Amino acid sequence: MTTTLEASYQPLQAFGSELGDVEETPHDSGVMIHVVPESSRARWNHMEDLDAFFTRMYHYHQKHGFACMMLQEVLELFQFVFVVVFSSFLANCVNYPVLFRDQYIANATHKVSLADAVIPTAQCVSSFSFTTWACLCVALIFWLLRVFKVVCHIFQFWDLKCFFNTALKISDSELDNLTWHEVQRRVREVQKEQQMCIHKTDLSELDIYHRILRFKNYMVAMVNKSLLPPRLQVPLLGEVVFLTHGLKYNLELLLFWGPWAPFENSWHLKEDYRKSAKRHELAAALSKHIMWLAIANLILCPLILLWQILYSFFTYAEIIKREPGSLGSRCWSQYGRLYLRHFNELDHELNARLNRAYSPASKYMNIFTSPLMTVIAKNVLFVAGAFLAVLVLLSVIDEDTLTVEHVITIITCLTAVVAACRALIPDENIVWCPETLMTAVLAHVHYLPDDWRGKAHKNSVRDKFSQLFPYRAVHLLEELLSPIITPFVLWFHTRPRALEFVDFYRNFTVEVVGVGDVCSFAQMDVRRHGNPTWHTSGNGNHKPSSTGTPAFVMPSSIGEQAVPCSSNQYTQAEDGKTELSLVHFTMTNPHWQPPPDAESFVDALRHQAKRDATGESGPAYPPFAAYSAYAAQIHSGSSLGPETSIMLSSFLRRSQAPDPQSPNSSQMAGEGMPMAMRGGLSRAEGPFQLSLHRVVPPAVSLGRSVFGSGVGSGFASEAAEGEHIATDMSLSTLLLHEVHHGHLRRRGGYQERESASRALWQRPHHEMAGICEEGPAPGSSGAVPGQTGGDRPAERTPLLTSKHK
Repeated sequence: MTTTLEASYQPLQAFGSELGDVEETPHDSGVMIHVVPESSRARWNHMEDLDAFFTRMYHYHQKHGFACMMLQEVLELFQFVFVVVFSSFLANCVNYPVLFRDQYIANATHKVSLADAVIPTAQCVSSFSFTTWACLCVALIFWLLRVFKVVCHIFQFWDLKCFFNTALKISDSELDNLTWHEVQRRVREVQKEQQMCIHKTDLSELDIYHRILRFKNYMVAMVNKSLLPPRLQVPLLGEVVFLTHGLKYNLELLLFWGPWAPFENSWHLKEDYRKSAKRHELAAALSKHIMWLAIANLILCPLILLWQILYSFFTYAEIIKREPGSLGSRCWSQYGRLYLRHFNELDHELNARLNRAYSPASKYMNIFTSPLMTVIAKNVLFVAGAFLAVLVLLSVIDEDTLTVEHVITIITCLTAVVAACRALIPDENIVWCPETLMTAVLAHVHYLPDDWRGKAHKNSVRDKFSQLFPYRAVHLLEELLSPIITPFVLWFHTRPRALEFVDFYRNFTVEVVGVGDVCSFAQMDVRRHGNPTWHTSGNGNHKPSSTGTPAFVMPSSIGEQAVPCSSNQYTQAEDGKTELSLVHFTMTNPHWQPPPDAESFVDALRHQAKRDATGESGPAYPPFAAYSAYAAQIHSGSSLGPETSIMLSSFLRRSQAPDPQSPNSSQMAGEGMPMAMRGGLSRAEGPFQLSLHRVVPPAVSLGRSVFGSGVGSGFASEAAEGEHIATDMSLSTLLLHEVHHGHLRRRGGYQERESASRALWQRPHHEMAGICEEGPAPGSSGAVPGQTGGDRPAERTPLLTSKHK
């Protein structure tokens, strides 16, 4: 590192002599300036595929550097070999009759050992069937492909290591002490020096996110507009959302990076997809590609299913043996991770949110119990526990009890039965508070359907939420069945929607200078994709738009001209995805300069928060005191600590913090923090130092937080600083949801949003063609049928409890 620094800094005297400006500065001034070596400058200048480079750079940071990444990939190669060899050994090289003592060894004078049950290698190999050899050949080909991939990764990530060490001045030992925000800031500085992207001088935070999440944003938008995933009607189970790792991999192969994908490279959509005249031709070709992909999955189904079973067995067998109740825990499904994901949200940011929501979500699901199943489980537990206790006691008295046939099997089965019965019996200390817990979940996951409001106590809502947060056993079963179900899902559910995929790409793709083609939803354009019911109304001014739908007028700031929202039902993101994504991105990237419309929306929301805090909102919105109760609800069901209430009281006192533009605020993230705080910074959301240098009042905050969790002297312990951005976002989410439902109440009731969205995708093309650019078809009001009904009463049990109706 010392050598690098010496090569990067030269005396101004030597530099000036080369330029003929020796007399500009005294020779003995000792001034040093930064000089980028020509070899280094050329090395990362004008990179052809910045998408892949930035994506690898993000993974390099999140996976702790070169050594950890390469060690993991090499060990995965050995893991694959182990699974194949060990499975073949168990299937062909073990004499199970001898092992189970069904066949006795002649002239045996000792106990049966494992060596007696192992067939000699030559005899074992000669007994391999054709099916075994075919599986081994396929496995060998797959393994060789993975070896080639790992070798390529070694060169790619070694180049990344040089980039981090040389260009970003980050050594591997410092990597875990830096947040992604700090790495991103240094990358933007390197761009100014070395011009990795030649189309623009300066890369914004949004440009980098677009390149890393280009395809992920498309997937999130398709889920948001109900184009994905498929919903299957299963007898006795009803509607089931099916999205497994296998199906998701096939969809990404088909829609993004496969040989038949609509993208001709990682950043440019094929020109034909922009032409409305070719939509049917493209849909027919895409439908044929889906058909061939479904056939390939059907042919490979036996091999994939065998691998899934073996890998799952080797992965979960020890866990289940050690903790039989582990399958009764819950996890976020693939569908849930896409439905709850913001536009432009990186993996570590999403994981942090869902991890915080895990505790209240588990508590919410656990309060739903069946009295009938509880009675049955208690009695089964009593009987199974009695047998288990007796067998364990006999084993303690005489260990030979374990040698009796099937005793260990019976003990294992009884242990599993006891664990299952305990999972069905509710905690006697549980408190029935579904609305409170659902509010705590909402504060972290940020997205819940409108029709769940006030209905958190119903089993129907619980069943729908279980699609987002299923049992781990259900998740495992879906993954095991995925090789069988995926071909039929591709053929019968994805293939008929080929035309809708083509229309989606044409209507929702925009070209961004220096970035390429991106999903227009990822631009977080509140004018085009926003929903007026998610905007703070300022003075409550509304006026009709040219399309016939109510257009919301956003006050850009005090005294500035209002900005109209020109979106319609087809172009609007569902569930406030545009608005919440904008707020989240603004908070996690506080130095990002948003477009005027986006900044107007954030300023209006910040102004509304200030009005709530000072009690100026009137009866339209609850005062900020109500949000103190919401914060208490968050604290009661999540991992947030006492800093929530401290932040609120500090907000009300409007304590001041140091200016974020001061020189001290630009110090490296984590500097001056105790070593106990370091090591986890790589997974932190946003800049770690932001909450230490933020101005609290939202109307004047230089940080982009709506609530602005300011930190005055003695504000909170340093251990709580990492939660402030999450707390701000949670409170902002609750405020936006309250604003949204306030608009719906004033409009006379709630809409059936999900059914309206589905009906919208089924409209004929002549009603939707060009809707993104030209608005609805002539004669169409732009509203979805069934959305203007005013005879439905307002909710009496709102999700966010408020004294003001």
